[in-house]
Amino acid sequence: MSSTAAEVVRLLTVRGETLAVAESLTGGLVAAEITAVPGASKALRGSVTAYATELKREMLGVDATLLADRGAVDPQVAAQMAAGVRKALGADWGIATTGVAGPDPQDGQPVGTVFVAVEGPFAADAGPGFGSAGGGKVEALRLNGDRAEIRMESVRSVLALLLRELAGEQTGNERAQDTERNGGF
Repeated sequence: MSSTAAEVVRLLTVRGETLAVAESLTGGLVAAEITAVPGASKALRGSVTAYATELKREMLGVDATLLADRGAVDPQVAAQMAAGVRKALGADWGIATTGVAGPDPQDGQPVGTVFVAVEGPFAADAGPGFGSAGGGKVEALRLNGDRAEIRMESVRSVLALLLRELAGEQTGNERAQDTERNGGF
């Protein structure tokens, strides 16, 4: 269990919000990292490991034309996966991973190309241009290492992205309440 996963679960629990996870190259590792945290059941609704491209369309609602034109390793695919799992599992937040862990390139993308995404209840007054797709955020990664290292760094990256979004969304009043509940720390 990582401290990032523990902090994600803590913030979601304090806020009374839930999370859904969509994974491709990480094959369930993100969900495993979150469920390693005691009390994760208060925040995690569930996860979908959509390893096959057609499952991204069928289960997560990723646009068929997008998948046909660009393949599964694409920033818009990641964004649609996060939005799709959020909707499918009825969560406040959705996160997603898609990419190439190796050993071979996929969809014309080299090994180490990864996209992680988060979709959530973003502030309506954030202004135009906030986020990158449907109110969500996508991060493009160029990772080095072997298959296991690329997959683990993808897990760390998507959890860090979610944590940044959760911390940015927390209002001053929520921070004060949280500090009070946790003994002033």
